[in-house]
Amino acid sequence: VQLQASGGGLVQAGGSLRLSCAASGTPFSIYAASWYRQTPGKQRELVAAISGGGITNYADSVKGRFTISRDNAKHTVSLQMNSLKPEDTAVYYCNAQMRHALGPRYSGQGTQVTVSS
Repeated sequence: VQLQASGGGLVQAGGSLRLSCAASGTPFSIYAASWYRQTPGKQRELVAAISGGGITNYADSVKGRFTISRDNAKHTVSLQMNSLKPEDTAVYYCNAQMRHALGPRYSGQGTQVTVSS
């Protein structure tokens, strides 16, 4: 199973980006997922998560600006990021649990998000 993250890039402050994380090599849907981010010298930070029941959680720093969603038909999980700030600059990683609550977890490679002021 592979998770492929995409959608990162360079954007001006106030702009938007949509990150996607696609699962391949499995017939099963994403059950639960999360997005993390990391900047040099800092610990990896949980940005957003969605549970198997569709409950979402967000870091305080992104509440009201970021939205995590899941598309079971496409085996993808997305992170819509609006009103981006320079402090959102980081490498973003996705993590997904497949099929059910006891399913295996996988992590994808990161995608760089850079927000210029």
